Amino acid sequence: MQRVRSFNFWIKGAQALLLAIAVCISMGASDAGSRFTDLGHRLMCTCGCAQLLGECNHVGCQSSDKMRGELMAAVQGTGGPDSGTDSSGSPPGGMNDQQVLNWFSSKYGVTVLAAPSTHGFNLVAWIAPFAVFLAALAGTILLVRHWSGIKGPLAANAGADAITPEMTAIHEQIRRETGADGGF
Repeated sequence: MQRVRSFNFWIKGAQALLLAIAVCISMGASDAGSRFTDLGHRLMCTCGCAQLLGECNHVGCQSSDKMRGELMAAVQGTGGPDSGTDSSGSPPGGMNDQQVLNWFSSKYGVTVLAAPSTHGFNLVAWIAPFAVFLAALAGTILLVRHWSGIKGPLAANAGADAITPEMTAIHEQIRRETGADGGF
């Protein structure tokens, strides 16, 4: 009975912790400043500096100020009410994060997105690094096995039969002369 109470105590504690984390995350994501920062780190500056929009700080950048203004207008909802853009080219107000990213992608092209989408052909960009890593790991394992002469589970027994009495005598002589057992 004591184990059940202890288990229930830990389950309730874990649930309370997860609830507290969820509340903290949802509260931080609702203000415009953190949303602007989050979206600014999901977009690339289009000036060619290869920096995130939120981090682009080089002197003379002509794209980042304009793009940050558009992003702020989209986050604060100060753009055109229902149209795709207002007369100044600002994004419409009242958009969620995905709509803001879609708006920037349609205006500047998909290269403005810091990470590729997870559907269509862009899914290859997410899968390929893992597939290449696994293929390289498998190739390395096969190469090491080939170099070491290990052919399978029977290789250990085959190696023990290959030791001759002459090899044992030489090993004993080396051990006596060096005062060591070979170190391997």
